[in-house]
Amino acid sequence: MQSEGHGGSALQRRVKTTVLCTVKSARKQGFFLYYMILKGTKFQIKVWKYLMKIPKGKVKTYKQVAIGINRPKAARAVANACGKNPYAPLVPCHRVIRSDGTLGGFSSPGGTKTKKKLLKKEGFSL
Repeated sequence: MQSEGHGGSALQRRVKTTVLCTVKSARKQGFFLYYMILKGTKFQIKVWKYLMKIPKGKVKTYKQVAIGINRPKAARAVANACGKNPYAPLVPCHRVIRSDGTLGGFSSPGGTKTKKKLLKKEGFSL
């Protein structure tokens, strides 16, 4: 196949930075299964996969996420990865807040108002 020889290295890079993830989202009527292909840097994908483990109604700080992915000094990089998350709210970056308890940023439409609304909907009180 012509494209195989021509684009092999590009395909290899894409495979390295693409992960097939399964996200189970609990709903009142049952469970729904979502299949997502996350595309980003290795670091972003690591952060986004960790975010999907944060339970509904719970929050973590950027620092706690950094520690959770074994990069304890990368809290700011975690915040940047959250800001680049194109999969919100399925990849729940709204569940990550600042260490001082304030919301931090939210790059999805509506900004921090939407973040606050999503957290309230999940039962987290600010």
